[in-house]
Amino acid sequence: MERRKLIIDCDPGVDDAVALFLAFAARDALDLLGITTVGGNVAAPLTARNARLVREIAGREDVPVFAGCPRPMSRAPVEAGHFHGESGLGALTVHEPAAAAAAEHAVEFLVRTLREAPVGAITLAVTGPMTNVATALTIAPHLAGRLREIVVMGGARSEGGNITASAEYNIHADPHAAQLVFAAGCPVVALGLDLTHQVRSIPRRIDAIRAIGSPAAQAVASLLEFSSRLPAHAPREHGAPLHDPCTIAWLLQPQLFELRPCHLEVETGSPLTLGHTAVEFRARPDAPMHVRWGVGADGEGVFELLRSRLAAAAEEVAVT
Repeated sequence: MERRKLIIDCDPGVDDAVALFLAFAARDALDLLGITTVGGNVAAPLTARNARLVREIAGREDVPVFAGCPRPMSRAPVEAGHFHGESGLGALTVHEPAAAAAAEHAVEFLVRTLREAPVGAITLAVTGPMTNVATALTIAPHLAGRLREIVVMGGARSEGGNITASAEYNIHADPHAAQLVFAAGCPVVALGLDLTHQVRSIPRRIDAIRAIGSPAAQAVASLLEFSSRLPAHAPREHGAPLHDPCTIAWLLQPQLFELRPCHLEVETGSPLTLGHTAVEFRARPDAPMHVRWGVGADGEGVFELLRSRLAAAAEEVAVT
């Protein structure tokens, strides 16, 4: 099987970290060219450290980490430490990882790598504010035509928002960047709250991951448990939504998801609905439909994918 060339742009963040653990565990399917980080859930120095810490726990120091933009393109920063803990990694014990970030800025890495790769060779998975990606496209707009696709965790339609009444956090945190990316013309898979709320970290699913016993699985179980115990996700038995890992799960097993083509625009002018994603399924001549919007997910299948990948990675380490 051909390994998909992938760059993950993220702001770890509890669920970003779980997405990274899943991607690191899929060595046979994903050729990880790099991890780029951005200010978002917590400040940029912490997101870069957290990505390096997840990389260290997973034993994947072969994947470079590039620190990126510290603040949104236009608006003031909006952090979400109240959902992710002071460190951004919930209750995990954190330290400064041994391996440093790469010297190159995340945006420079994106521009250089996409320019050098064949057209259609690279996929981007974006699980945080889209500042790095939008900045790269501002510098070199033609790069949108070189991407295979962008898989985004972001947006909300029928579910409503999780940071305001109508906006999902990743889009709200930098709506101007999101609008630029969605309008660039690249094929986009958008997995918003309508889909991720169907994938829940209920206790038995967390217990199955914890039972694997590896450092990565223990870390994932801790992250999921932290999120499930937040007051916003009460009662715990219902489980917290699993947001960002759905991007990696879609890349690995797209049959677990249902998508619909749409035209998507982001509200950037209204203080009341800033970051709202206007998702239009009705075709119009003047509204290109290069976005596929997530409407359904097999929650049990996604968690079994996460569990099985972490278990297989643990077995590989045990053999070596």
